[in-house]
Amino acid sequence: MKTVINSAKLVVILILLSTIKGMAQQSILQPGDYNDGIYVKENANNRRFIPYTHLREADVAWEKRVWRRVDLREKQNQPLYYPITNVTSRISFIQTVLKYILNGSIAAFKDEEFLVPFEKAEIKGKLVLQADSIETEEFDAEGNAIIVKKLPPADSTWIFENFCGLDIKEDWFFDKQKSVLEVRIIALGVSVLIKGKEDLGCNNMFYIYFPACRPYFAKHEVYNTKNDSERRTFEDIFWKRQFASTVVKETNVYDRNIEDYSKGIDALLESDRIKGDIFKWEHDLWHF
Repeated sequence: MKTVINSAKLVVILILLSTIKGMAQQSILQPGDYNDGIYVKENANNRRFIPYTHLREADVAWEKRVWRRVDLREKQNQPLYYPITNVTSRISFIQTVLKYILNGSIAAFKDEEFLVPFEKAEIKGKLVLQADSIETEEFDAEGNAIIVKKLPPADSTWIFENFCGLDIKEDWFFDKQKSVLEVRIIALGVSVLIKGKEDLGCNNMFYIYFPACRPYFAKHEVYNTKNDSERRTFEDIFWKRQFASTVVKETNVYDRNIEDYSKGIDALLESDRIKGDIFKWEHDLWHF
């Protein structure tokens, strides 16, 4: 009888030891178990963009095309500029655009009418900065030292800090079916600060078709100064018009920019006049 009790105790002890050992093994984190945060962020990765409502030509009672310039030096536009280095939690707007251009998901164009697309090798060569060759010492099959010139890996990170502005082409229109004044962005032009022997300033590098980019913009977070758990996406920034811009052109008979006939403070006043005309048109529509 005593032997049976001792055997039962032994079985219980072995079960307890096995359980403790299993718990200890479970407490050891594997490489994939580490998370930079208190929870797994799934909201932005699974977020979808809001599709545009169908628009018929017969429902457009009024339309006006406007071109804007977004200056990344303005404080309100800084969420589009930063970060300029690689971080794990989020990427900047230009990093997002380059990511999908280089993997072929987004097409880059030479013009804002989308008539001349960049070839894949052409746009890659435009985005990637090739540094000078580096001389390294290697040994041949006989053990003799030889000097070999090699190119370092291609690098496109130079654009991150030199990203200076966006050119927006958008259409304002009144939908008489819904009785609302709306705006839709058609094209985004990416401008980069070109530095060399001479400072060439902020120049346009390529254009992208905004409606085709919306699914990708909706999956990447933008820094929120108020709440880290309620970050918006790049799609939200453009959808909610959370950026500062200056009108540089409106449709006109001469097809000229504001800078062609106004300079300095006069150009800024002309930009404000165009913005005010759109607001007044909508206001006067409901004036009785």
